[in-house]
Amino acid sequence: MRRVLVVAALLAATGCVQKIAESRVRSALLDAGLSERNAECMAGRMVDRLSIAQLRKLERLEGEKRSLADYVVAVRRVGDTEAIAVTASSAALCATGLAR
Repeated sequence: MRRVLVVAALLAATGCVQKIAESRVRSALLDAGLSERNAECMAGRMVDRLSIAQLRKLERLEGEKRSLADYVVAVRRVGDTEAIAVTASSAALCATGLAR
């Protein structure tokens, strides 16, 4: 019984961490100038597919990012192929409405 409680606590903590990460990514995307709809959509996909270390790299992006395309160009400067692929595919799917 005790193991079940420990596992349940760990799963709950993981869910909390994911919610916090998603909130931070969404805020960063909004600060970068993305629409609320795109930021919401992309944040969920990015948190599911990227590590915390990769998300932190993206958090430190600098430069002007006035549009979705500008943001993807800025991500390319990070040099992380997985982060670029996830960001670009998320941007495309979210902008077209194929992902929510």
